[in-house]
Amino acid sequence: MSQSYNRGLIEDFGRWKEFSAGMWAWIFHKFTGWMLIGYLFTHIAVLSTAIAGEQAYTDTLQGLEALFVVRLLEVGLLAVAVFHILNGIRLLMVDLGIGLEAQDKTFYVSLIITAAITVASVPTFMTEVGF
Repeated sequence: MSQSYNRGLIEDFGRWKEFSAGMWAWIFHKFTGWMLIGYLFTHIAVLSTAIAGEQAYTDTLQGLEALFVVRLLEVGLLAVAVFHILNGIRLLMVDLGIGLEAQDKTFYVSLIITAAITVASVPTFMTEVGF
């Protein structure tokens, strides 16, 4: 007869302190994947305004691009996409047996590269935005 793990009545939310880099990489990868799926639906909604005509689509894009919050969300989208791509490459390398000993380090490198790319792109995203 197999034994099951007794989680008790309430899950221990203090366990996150025990997570290793691999667990955080898994959590961030899943989270960024879901964020990209959410963006896909938003992207389709904006593109669907083209059905109403070229002018409606142009007006929608110009209206969204003028908003500061939309520009911030675009920076966030860049960060999410870059991390998801880099972590996916890292996972591919691990699956191929490359860098098995340095999984923690490669996760941290992907976070640093994501941060560097995101910070470097902020001036580009924030040009001509109205507050």
